[in-house]
Amino acid sequence: MELRQLRYFVAVAEELHFGRAAVRLRIAGPSLSQQIKALERDLGVRLLDRDRRSVALTPSGQALLPQVRALLDQADELRRSAAGMAATEPVRLGYVSWRPPDLTARVSGVAQLHVDAWVMPSHTQAGRVADGSIDLAICWVPDDDLAAHALEARLIGADRLFAISTGTGTSAVPAKDTAVLVDADTATWDSWNRYAEEFARDTGARVVRIDDGGITGPAFFDHVRRLRRPVVNSPRGQTAPVPPDLVQRPVVDPAPYWTWALVSRRDETRKAVRAAVEALTRDVGGLGLDADTTWLQAGDPFRTTTT
Repeated sequence: MELRQLRYFVAVAEELHFGRAAVRLRIAGPSLSQQIKALERDLGVRLLDRDRRSVALTPSGQALLPQVRALLDQADELRRSAAGMAATEPVRLGYVSWRPPDLTARVSGVAQLHVDAWVMPSHTQAGRVADGSIDLAICWVPDDDLAAHALEARLIGADRLFAISTGTGTSAVPAKDTAVLVDADTATWDSWNRYAEEFARDTGARVVRIDDGGITGPAFFDHVRRLRRPVVNSPRGQTAPVPPDLVQRPVVDPAPYWTWALVSRRDETRKAVRAAVEALTRDVGGLGLDADTTWLQAGDPFRTTTT
């Protein structure tokens, strides 16, 4: 039995839905189900009744849930004590467009987290960590930037990108049959442009150059309609509702992934910052990155996790 499995159980118990819990925890659904089954085997009781349509706590699960929450609180208290009461020290974190929904809860036992509301591009956020403006950033960062600015990165999340297409078919589309948008505004879209151009070189996807900021938002959907070809979405457009005249399609051969790194300074000595890094990345796992099906950039620091 591991604390990670107990946290997974609490998430499923609160969501009463494996899919939503998996999204919240940023792990693959099958992995979550396997971990819950392993926890049930270790405890010798069934915690959840589940079928294709519903999830419910068993009487044993209902009885154990408060105890599990209390145990996790005690573990947080232990980490806080071990970190020298680091929870009283503020840790400043910036992000781009995604952050774990339970971000603050994850570090509550070890640090006082201040989330910077100034949402900025990945390369800018990494630069702010390097110059000391913030302590941590959730962003995409290549190996060469990590080396140049004496930064380190740990995997905290990953988005599988998909394509938006005209028509009604939702079947998978090969990467070579997609298009990727590259915007003229490199100050805003530098990281995405680098990703898109390399993806096109590696897979045969078509590069379409634009100058209207249409990587996301209504302009993105207008480009899909104009091109009449599946267009790969960016990580900033992962949660945007798809208009009724368009469809979402998985991209395969290979499947493009965008990784989110938790970036910190390599020479960081503050206990609160180091403890926050551990708390935020300790139970992340591989997030479904698989060498046989996944495409990551050559400079992605987590590409080695797929080999």
